[in-house]
Amino acid sequence: MEVNKLISELKTRWKKPTPPLFQKLGQLGLILAGIGGAILTAPVALPLVLTNVAGYLLTAGTVLASISQITSE
Repeated sequence: MEVNKLISELKTRWKKPTPPLFQKLGQLGLILAGIGGAILTAPVALPLVLTNVAGYLLTAGTVLASISQITSE
């Protein structure tokens, strides 16, 4: 029962308007995720540190964009 209530709440929050600050944060998150994904899928061998940082960028960007989307006014 609790899970259904949580899913229903997330669906309604997803459809509500997002404040301007969180719209910008969501765009930043998408940019970070895009950069991280591009580095990880590069067809050349890259240093281990760079691939680790790219993984963190991808994760942080995805989380930031997701959280920004469900933040409502």
